[in-house]
Amino acid sequence: MTSERLSALTSWNADWKGLRVAVLGMSVTGFSVADTLAELGADVLVATEQADEEYARLLPVIGARLWTGSLASVPAELADFSPEVVVASPGFSPRHPVIAWALQNDIALWGDVELAWRVRDKVLRADGTPAEWLLITGTNGKTTTTRLAANMLVAGGLRAAPVGNIGTPVLDAVRDPSGFDALVVELSSHQLWYLGLQDSPDPLSPWAAVCLNLADDHLEWHGSFDEYRVAKAHVYDNTRVACVYNKADAATQRMVEDAEVVEGARAIGFDLGVPGPSDLGLVDGIVVDRAFLDDRRTSALELTTVDELASLGLAAPHIVSNVLAAAALARSLDVAPAAIRDALRAFRLDPHRIEVIARHGGITWVDDSKATNPHAAASSLAAYPGAVWVVGGLLKGVDVSELVSGRGAGAKAAIVIGVDRTAVVAAFERHAPAVPVFEVDAAETEEVMAQVVELAAGVARDGDVVLLAPAAASFDQFASYADRGRRFAAAVRERIGTGEPDDHDAAAPNPGDPDSA
Repeated sequence: MTSERLSALTSWNADWKGLRVAVLGMSVTGFSVADTLAELGADVLVATEQADEEYARLLPVIGARLWTGSLASVPAELADFSPEVVVASPGFSPRHPVIAWALQNDIALWGDVELAWRVRDKVLRADGTPAEWLLITGTNGKTTTTRLAANMLVAGGLRAAPVGNIGTPVLDAVRDPSGFDALVVELSSHQLWYLGLQDSPDPLSPWAAVCLNLADDHLEWHGSFDEYRVAKAHVYDNTRVACVYNKADAATQRMVEDAEVVEGARAIGFDLGVPGPSDLGLVDGIVVDRAFLDDRRTSALELTTVDELASLGLAAPHIVSNVLAAAALARSLDVAPAAIRDALRAFRLDPHRIEVIARHGGITWVDDSKATNPHAAASSLAAYPGAVWVVGGLLKGVDVSELVSGRGAGAKAAIVIGVDRTAVVAAFERHAPAVPVFEVDAAETEEVMAQVVELAAGVARDGDVVLLAPAAASFDQFASYADRGRRFAAAVRERIGTGEPDDHDAAAPNPGDPDSA
């Protein structure tokens, strides 16, 4: 009976009353799940190891119960509740004891995105249909591309919002009484893994989707690179109009080729080279669309120019790729080229994403603390070849050897931080022995960046760039990548005075070079 009932739960207006749902984890996402289910009339038990005081106070107010304690095994309270559905926060890996218990007992296992899709019809557009969904994933560039695409849609006159892994739960947007024409949904590999479990009568079917790139990351969560790849590939499942992929990353093209999509969906490629029909790319420094126009075999639409992107601080090769991907998604919804240009002119990158924090004495200091894996750091090094590179942190089981032997070998020097310094230093010894390497062995967080800046200042000369692109997570020594970046910026300014950035257009290589993508 449970499976029959769950099959009918594909609308906000379905009968959710009394459905026993266990919500695992209590963060912003977990609370949005509990709040939604309580509003629908479900019987909600939240199980979490710890809960913010405000959430703990609000849960009984909205009609949900809270259990806190160790989840190293299945607590008796959860087992006795006998949930019909478990909705897990993205942090719960496939091998977590409670997730394994749910799978072994054939309990429906959802993420917040699955729930959001099922109730997406709470607020409808004027034509009586829910908002269209545009999905974005990739090892790197997700947040930038999500923000770009949402801004382009808004500039084109659509009511749109960036949601999902970017920070605003999808459920909050679905329940917004003002409604939207489109939701630009950033999805992590964790969220996609949960989507891949579903055998729903109304599976998530996006208007368009993109996987920006694929490289080693989150292997400790997925267990292997192959499992990580499989999770990412779910972004294209049931796509109806446009499967956007990176022509410079063969893995994303294979995902599209293997995807089960709605008949009529098109493959739309992008890269930094000259585009073919059905692609977006660059022609003589002009960013063009040859995909979304009638005469695409002989014509192209100009979206912007590389020079204009440079004036906006968006000319680093990987950022140009993000612009192309976002433009492809926007063009799939008929956003005009002029609106895309307007959106780009108003756009600013997030803090800690190739952010120039100071120029002083001929040295440029760049914070790319958000480069938390080797693929992201490689993009940063491509934008700033020959930099004094600040690298290291918590490697999350990822090998940095390829990064060091490739982009890292061109660094002027390496300043290594973090608990996994030994692996990074060994990689330089094996693969880039000519690069001078300095270790920061500060025991206290407050001392790390002061030592980094002192060492960097001793190496860098007029015309050099000091680049914080750690290729690693921050949680070994810092509260977050943002905390790491802020401390780096503070240490730089402490040393040089008030040296604020002059503008947003630090030197970067010509993005027409596909090798820099």
